[in-house]
This record gives sequence, C-alpha cells and structure tokens, in this order.
Amino acid sequence: MYESPHDIVKSLLRTEKGTRLLIENKYMFWVSDKSNKIQIKKAVEEIYKVHVTGVNTLGVKPKPKRVRYKLGKTSPWKKAMVTLKSGDSIEMATS
Repeated sequence: MYESPHDIVKSLLRTEKGTRLLIENKYMFWVSDKSNKIQIKKAVEEIYKVHVTGVNTLGVKPKPKRVRYKLGKTSPWKKAMVTLKSGDSIEMATS
C-alpha cells in the first residue's frame, strides 16, 4: 500500500505539547490517516534509525471555518506520539 516510510510519516510536529513531551523521550508526528501503529513504528525506526517502544495515535477532527460568506471545514488528520528507547533521540534542526 505504501511505497516508502515517508508516505506514512509526513513530518515531525513542533508544538508546545510536543516540546514538553521531549522530556519523557516522546516525539509527535503528523502521519497518514490510513496508517496503523505497526506501520508508524516501522517507518519511524527506518527513517530516524532509533528504537521505538510505544506508539499512541489520535485522529484530529475537522474544525469549522468560514471565509467571507462560505462555510467549510479543515481537513481531518492523524497524529502519533512515539516513545523512544531511553538513550535514543531524534535530531531536530533549530531555526
């Protein structure tokens, strides 16, 4: 179904909550809607060369938005909190 791990793990989320989770050696990722925990674990291990001990996923519901007179919604998406083995870490670029 997926051709590469980058089709499953789209990006690393850099949010306030994601930054707080770094203390517990957890990282947040934006992942494909159709992916499961096993696929996410394998993809993170292959991309970042780390050992994953746990994966928690969360489906983010669409929010209502309005542009002028037209009503709409944002797209639903999925995020994953990945726990790494102690001693492993993911290098993040600073801006």
